Amino acid sequence: MSAKHLIVNADDLGMTEGVNTGIVEAHRRGIVTSASLMVKRPRAAAAAALARTAPKLGLGLHIDLTEWEPVEGESRLMYSRADLNDRSQVAKEIAQQLEIFVELVGHKPDHLDSHQHVHQQGHAREESIRVARELGVPLRGIDGGVAFCGRFYGQKGRSEPDPEAITRTNLLRLVRESEADWMELMCHPGIARNLHSVYASERELELEVLCDPAVREGLNAMGVELATFADLPR
Repeated sequence: MSAKHLIVNADDLGMTEGVNTGIVEAHRRGIVTSASLMVKRPRAAAAAALARTAPKLGLGLHIDLTEWEPVEGESRLMYSRADLNDRSQVAKEIAQQLEIFVELVGHKPDHLDSHQHVHQQGHAREESIRVARELGVPLRGIDGGVAFCGRFYGQKGRSEPDPEAITRTNLLRLVRESEADWMELMCHPGIARNLHSVYASERELELEVLCDPAVREGLNAMGVELATFADLPR
């Protein structure tokens, strides 16, 4: 029987200094093996520099096209970097973000995913698939042979708290119940200072769980091998 491989990918690298610090801490002290970089955020260059001090941390591109947040009970668009109904605009924006990634990191991403899963719909999906295949890298939940799990997350919907999801017990259960040989567990560790987001204090809870020695012990007991997207068989 083949070993189960687990990629623990931290989203939002580059969002803030606190998020950058939390992700790298979760890699050094915990089980995070991979991260996704938001190249147009103000702390992206600092994130890339910090990642160079952690050479075993896999790095992918976190395609950042839109931001939605709940405002007075409604989901409102906070910004848009491209008209999602215009495929040429979407293609141009993704290409620009990929170019910036290579400039900051020095090599192509080892996987693609996106902020708030925008790559799963419409032209963003079409272009993300095209770019991932051109690069020969996995695209979260669509291409690449890796089962995606997004249930280690401390909210239901966009704002309803769900702290019981961010526990050692839940994390280990999610891995145990997966039948896939290769699995990606999405996470969002970070330090909440100066973070203007509906998902803030939850990041510190994630960081605590991801760095819990009992989590690594539990994975070892299951025979799980931690990996990055670069470790995938080609």
